[in-house]
Amino acid sequence: MACRLLITGSNGLLGQKLVALLHQHSAVTLIATSRGPNKLAALYPHVRFVPLDVTSAEQVNQVLDQERPTHLIHTAAMTQVDECELNREACWLQNVTATQHLVAACARLAVHLTHVSTDFIFSGEEGPLAEEAVPAPVNFYGESKLAAELLVRASRGPWAIVRTVLVYGTAHNYGRTNIVQWVRDSLRAGQHIEVVDDQFRTPTLAEDLAQGCWLVAQQNATGIYHISSSELLTPYQMARQVADYFGLDQTLIERVDASTFTQPARRPARTGFIISKAQRELGYQPHSFAEGIALLARQTESA
Repeated sequence: MACRLLITGSNGLLGQKLVALLHQHSAVTLIATSRGPNKLAALYPHVRFVPLDVTSAEQVNQVLDQERPTHLIHTAAMTQVDECELNREACWLQNVTATQHLVAACARLAVHLTHVSTDFIFSGEEGPLAEEAVPAPVNFYGESKLAAELLVRASRGPWAIVRTVLVYGTAHNYGRTNIVQWVRDSLRAGQHIEVVDDQFRTPTLAEDLAQGCWLVAQQNATGIYHISSSELLTPYQMARQVADYFGLDQTLIERVDASTFTQPARRPARTGFIISKAQRELGYQPHSFAEGIALLARQTESA
């Protein structure tokens, strides 16, 4: 299937993984967009890049009218949970208003829209969760992402929502760390770390999330899909696996509960996803967490 695929947030972790996955795909014409300068210019000089601030309706309409994509994957978002709690106007603008602009433009031009959402729309009382689970967010980030989902679901055009959980990975010129690198680097430095053992997630390798989004777009799938790994783990269990892989001192890892930390935003205790629908309908097959650690090790140790 030939398509013109526009990616929002191409400088972010997921956006970069999508470009890496698809830049040589013979049936795909990529249009990478982001608010800041193109971080991928040196890596993929042949990939078309267009500046785009998705919070501007004028820019969204102008770029989509100009580029005429057949498919759009919306990865741009404000995802720092505590920052969203403290800066609600900015969070709403980036997560909800921007989505409203994209939904309207995609519907007008009959563009297939894949919108990326989160497990944080749920209360965390009953994970792992299937697509039909009833949302009940416990923080403002979750509220904003749920509001965005409702806009997408009301669209007159073709749409899909890809929800995901605790995405980890590494990217080019990307300032944020992830649980694998944080645990590895802390233990290598001989630092004692406290890691929660009462929150449960199905951690998602960024490459797997990119693959899941592409499977949705490629197949013109519609509806909601849960894309993550199938392993329900606590961060403490993840940290132990990281230490084990790199041969580091596990006695430096202290098991604690979430009440140890004071954070502006509440976190749902138990989410994680049931991914059987994506496996069955899309052919989605994620890596295990152990395989994800090994992949990150190859990417970061050789860098």
